[in-house]
Amino acid sequence: MRIRFRFLYINIILHVLIWSLVLSLPYLISSAENDYKIGPLPGLFFSLAGCLHLFIFYFNAFFLIPKLLNWRLWWGYIFASAALIIGSFQLKYHMLLWWFPEVLKDMAAYKFVFAPSIVVFIISIVYRKVLDQLQNDRLQQKIKAEQLSTELKFLRSQISPHFLFNVLTNLVSLARKKSDQMEPALIMLSELMRYSLYDTQAVKVPLAKEMAYLNNYIALQRLRFGDDIAIQYHTDQNIENENHSIEPMLLIPFVENAFKHGTGSLENPVIRIEASIKNDQLVFEVENQADQKTGSSKDESSGIGLANVRSRLNLLYKDRHDLKIKTDKGMFHIVLTLLLK
Repeated sequence: MRIRFRFLYINIILHVLIWSLVLSLPYLISSAENDYKIGPLPGLFFSLAGCLHLFIFYFNAFFLIPKLLNWRLWWGYIFASAALIIGSFQLKYHMLLWWFPEVLKDMAAYKFVFAPSIVVFIISIVYRKVLDQLQNDRLQQKIKAEQLSTELKFLRSQISPHFLFNVLTNLVSLARKKSDQMEPALIMLSELMRYSLYDTQAVKVPLAKEMAYLNNYIALQRLRFGDDIAIQYHTDQNIENENHSIEPMLLIPFVENAFKHGTGSLENPVIRIEASIKNDQLVFEVENQADQKTGSSKDESSGIGLANVRSRLNLLYKDRHDLKIKTDKGMFHIVLTLLLK
């Protein structure tokens, strides 16, 4: 609202300055000895005609075109426009007849007297069309922004239940084992939930927070599986100190997918997760063994995460990301390259 008011304020000031310059032009470029003339026209008549041109400009741009120039009343616009132009001709003629009769004797001056009414009228049409186009462009941008916001909120709303389901599954496993690690697991869960519920409301979050979230999630998985799964997790030492921001919960679906598909009936499962950053470019890599036996039962739920992240990448990082997903020799491999600036 403040930006819109500022734009309107600047626009009004600009119009006032332009018309003030036009109306005072005879007194800026001529002299009293010359009767402030511009060509054959006396300065006073030029200024009075300028006031009439001002009326033509704004009356046509802000009343006739918005009210009449449509498919139902187009004939009314033609009639009103003709009346406006002819009326200006009559008014100018009588001003000359009453106050400046010597100008009427100069036939060459007529084009300088009457033609400006038509020129100003045409300029007002162009101005109105440009103004309408700018307003339409701003409206379309606003609609797109609202659609983007709505779609992102919908996508994020799908992430939280999916994430919560997986974490609670981890805690159930720890509870069954009566593990002493239940308390630290609950603390980590509270940190995860705080991030999921509050920090993700922002458009973007610091990369350090996203990585801390990822660290806690992987730590929970280590508590759950212990030595049953070899989790190889490596990140650049300075990645959490980098001054970058990222769409919240953008990386976790890849990790969730790895634990969803890379465990189960597999023998000696290995999950590898690596993250590095260089020249404002984040490279995030996840690799896990593909569980072919139970893949069909898991795809229905875990597929939500990957479909989500694809949509979010296309919405927010269009032409600034590269996502490669492939399966080779029983290994499921994901590489996300993301330009953060």
